[in-house]
Amino acid sequence: MAHVVVTIAGRTYRMACEDGEEAHLDELAKLVEDKILSLREGFGDVGEQRITVMAALTLADEAWVATRKLEAAQAELAALREKEAAASAAEAALAETIAAALEDATTRVERLSLELQSGGGETPPGL
Repeated sequence: MAHVVVTIAGRTYRMACEDGEEAHLDELAKLVEDKILSLREGFGDVGEQRITVMAALTLADEAWVATRKLEAAQAELAALREKEAAASAAEAALAETIAAALEDATTRVERLSLELQSGGGETPPGL
């Protein structure tokens, strides 16, 4: 288990984290510190606890909005995948129809060719 020392709102904290996560935890602490500094600029000195709670709520709101956007994007992706599957199925059905029509045309041409080779003047049935 690794440890990182971070400073948030002028206070130093020793935090435990998984090995290799030290830089990530440090970045998160900087994000919180930056949010607190930004709120202090906007609201002035409203008390340490209150500004910390405001920062936490602001960051939670940003996370909530990001989560909703991600959910919407995932729903849109799922809908697009469904449309793609439907288009692929329609394409396969069309290819099957075309193949059947070509096979039918080939059969008719072969019949006509046989009829012409045999010297018959009648139109073969089905043409």
